[in-house]
Amino acid sequence: KLEGGLWLGTAQGGGTTPGPQCDLQGLWRNELGSNMTLSALDAAGTFSGSYHTAVAATNKQILVSPLQGAQQHPSTKGQPTFGFTVQWQFADSTTAFVGQCFVDRRGKETLETMWLLREEVPSRRDAWKATR
Repeated sequence: KLEGGLWLGTAQGGGTTPGPQCDLQGLWRNELGSNMTLSALDAAGTFSGSYHTAVAATNKQILVSPLQGAQQHPSTKGQPTFGFTVQWQFADSTTAFVGQCFVDRRGKETLETMWLLREEVPSRRDAWKATR
């Protein structure tokens, strides 16, 4: 089973809007031990990175996998929504994640995410079991 959930980082702050701003760039770790590294956002709000999952429903060796994503333009509240896809290098599947970045009063950043995984199946008849 692949995981979403809680990702923890440290707020970078800054910008011209008041209060701490959520910055997706950097290294993130979740409660299951998975690691994700995200690049800086470009002018369009897109980013790339890598995902190293700590858990998977496979006996194959787990490999670091590329991701591509986009963030909504930050609001004045500084807690933007985002989404990204991971193309797994060790399985015939792709996972889409959506979430929101939260910054608490102490500047601690947390990403709350949900995911949907689709694996390749041999025929359309098997599609019912391809998504989880």
